[in-house]
Amino acid sequence: MNDLRGERLQIMLSPEELSVIDDFRFQHRMPTRAAAVRELLKLGLASTATAGNGMKSSSYGVFSRGPTGHLDSDATGE
Repeated sequence: MNDLRGERLQIMLSPEELSVIDDFRFQHRMPTRAAAVRELLKLGLASTATAGNGMKSSSYGVFSRGPTGHLDSDATGE
């Protein structure tokens, strides 16, 4: 693969998602977060054989968001 990286991809992550990436990075002694994200993308793409037929984009997060969306609990915090 060509090492020239001409495209920049910007993503927003929750603190929990960033923590998981940092943990992966340090466990695998990777030099940067970008290297860890590239490796995780490579691993994820290699493990998926088919597209997620009809799945919502929120289904592809690092953490399950539960049936109600972003929050697993109700608005009262219980």
